[in-house]
Amino acid sequence: MNKRHLLQSFLAASALCFGVGAAQAQTPIKFQLDWRFEGPAALFLHPAAKGYFKAAGLDVTIDAGNGSGGTVTRVASGAYEMGFADLAALMEFHANNPDSPNKPVAVMMVYNNTPASVMALKKSGITKPADLAGKKLGAPVFDAGRRAFPIFAKANNIGAVQWTAMDPTLRETMLMRGDIDAITGFTFTSLLNLEARGAKASDVVVLPYPDYGVKLYGNVIIASPKLIKENPAAVKKFLSAFAKGAKEVIANPAVAIESVKARDGIIDSKLETRRLQLAIDTVINSPDAKAEGFGTVNAGRLALMASQVSDAFNTKSRVNPDAVWNGTMLPSAAELNILKK
Repeated sequence: MNKRHLLQSFLAASALCFGVGAAQAQTPIKFQLDWRFEGPAALFLHPAAKGYFKAAGLDVTIDAGNGSGGTVTRVASGAYEMGFADLAALMEFHANNPDSPNKPVAVMMVYNNTPASVMALKKSGITKPADLAGKKLGAPVFDAGRRAFPIFAKANNIGAVQWTAMDPTLRETMLMRGDIDAITGFTFTSLLNLEARGAKASDVVVLPYPDYGVKLYGNVIIASPKLIKENPAAVKKFLSAFAKGAKEVIANPAVAIESVKARDGIIDSKLETRRLQLAIDTVINSPDAKAEGFGTVNAGRLALMASQVSDAFNTKSRVNPDAVWNGTMLPSAAELNILKK
């Protein structure tokens, strides 16, 4: 073999080794969503589809979820490194599992306001929170709005109500049939589900928790303490790539929905674009989010929520707000400047 061939062989081998090394440099992160591949999932699926996570040196796998409680548990178990979950569900896990060695931690605020609301049909005569006293309300037992209803009830002096539990797929159907008087749920989920079952938006009364004295935070990105301890740089890279993608999602929801359609071909793109836009308008690009800044929390508001969750959920121990939140890996202020003015 002559010198030229030797050099070519060396360069080829070097390139192969470099390629293997580059592949190995990708940090694997399994990410669990809070729910199915619907409109709001574009916040994560879009940056993944655009290659932003990969460009940051991360090999991110995104799976659909079946509720925030399950997401928190799966991250705590080590099955997932990161996830998207309701902050109240995370707080409850912390307070009910004080000795757990792997309690997930919130690292970025996404839904600055809880999406929870009470919804009823106008024909029920319910127009304000006080009208709910003595009524039959329905929601799955794990529903965030149902879990936090005692906070909503206390803030609005609502008398006793009766609860009916059901599978999530039956919630809106039972309201339409008249089996129950009202439901709790995420506004951008249940309102559109009611429309899909024949209700007109004008026929539905929506009582959003944030509009009636309940300033709970909503969904956050969570990470396992193991990942935070061993590779905080990976968490920061994930959040930076997410913020870059989220800015594009907020600017153009219709285009971002294509990433959701790619993961679940049977979704109604038009419907899911509306769902995503509703989520952006009500809980992501909200006045509170603009005032506090995207991604961050207000310490006083966080502490109040911790106290309210401790009382409403009757937790084994009090929620420690300092234990559930870690904002040290947030991207720069410039990177977090993603909300529309």
